[in-house]
Amino acid sequence: MTNVHAWRTAPAGEGYRWLSAAASLAVGVAFFSLWFWLLPRWLGFSVEMAGVARWRWLAAVPSVLGFAVALRCVWDFGWTGRGTPAPVAPPQRLVVVGLYRYARNPMYLGFAAGWIGLWVIFGHPDRGLIAAFAAVALAVHLFVLFYEEPTLRERFGAPYEEYRRNVRRWWPRLRAKEQRR
Repeated sequence: MTNVHAWRTAPAGEGYRWLSAAASLAVGVAFFSLWFWLLPRWLGFSVEMAGVARWRWLAAVPSVLGFAVALRCVWDFGWTGRGTPAPVAPPQRLVVVGLYRYARNPMYLGFAAGWIGLWVIFGHPDRGLIAAFAAVALAVHLFVLFYEEPTLRERFGAPYEEYRRNVRRWWPRLRAKEQRR
């Protein structure tokens, strides 16, 4: 039995779940691809391999882990939430599984770790770029405060409020908080 056949014979909810997970991953891959293609060029990144620059490759570890965290969150949006990270096709269910048990915004945290790692690898400690990064971080924080959280509160009500009370926005917990789905 092929996966296509299994999808066609699965109950409607399960087929939709696979479809939404695939759509979420497609959005995630498109987003990653766009940023990996455009952002390094915009920031003028170049790779140095000589001398002291070799230690910078150690930053590949947190970079890869950060992007893996973000990709896992994209998967959770599709599989559990049955939607995508894109506001035009948001999750239909509140996502409180996986890494979302530790922090309310692990996707943003993963992206930040990934990009900071790449920044170290490519070695651009320019003050203007640091200011731009700080401005983007502030913009993301304000977006979360004034758009995402009110939208989630309106969409999911009491379950979101309980989740918000038990899981911190930015600083991950050391132990996962179990939430009712």
